[in-house]
Amino acid sequence: MSQLSEQQCEACSWDAPHVSEEEIETLKRDIPEWSIEVRDGIKQLERVFKFRNFKQALAFTNRVGEIAEEAGHHPALLTEWGKVTVTWWSHEMKGLHKNDFILAARTDQVAEQN
Repeated sequence: MSQLSEQQCEACSWDAPHVSEEEIETLKRDIPEWSIEVRDGIKQLERVFKFRNFKQALAFTNRVGEIAEEAGHHPALLTEWGKVTVTWWSHEMKGLHKNDFILAARTDQVAEQN
C-alpha cells in the first residue's frame, strides 16, 4: 500500500504551484500504473482500470466518486463496459498538484479492494 495515499490533500487554488518534473518522478514511483497525459497543454494523470462487466465498472466509478467528494477534488471518469478511465488534474490551476497524486494512490486502493 502506498504511503502517498495516506497523505492529506491541501487546499489548492488557481495560483498554487504545479508539481515540478523532479516531484513528478518521485511521486510517480508510488503510482507506477498511471501515465502523464497532456491535453490542451495541461498535464493530467490517467489510468484505465479493467473489470469483468459493466456492473463492476459502475461500482468502482461510484467508489472513486465517494473519495473525490470527501476530498473536494474531482476527476474525469469515463465508465464503459468492462473498464473505467480515471483522469486526475487540478482544474482550477490547469495542471498537476500533489493532491492529484494522492488521489490517484487512493484510487489504486479502491481498485485493490475490488
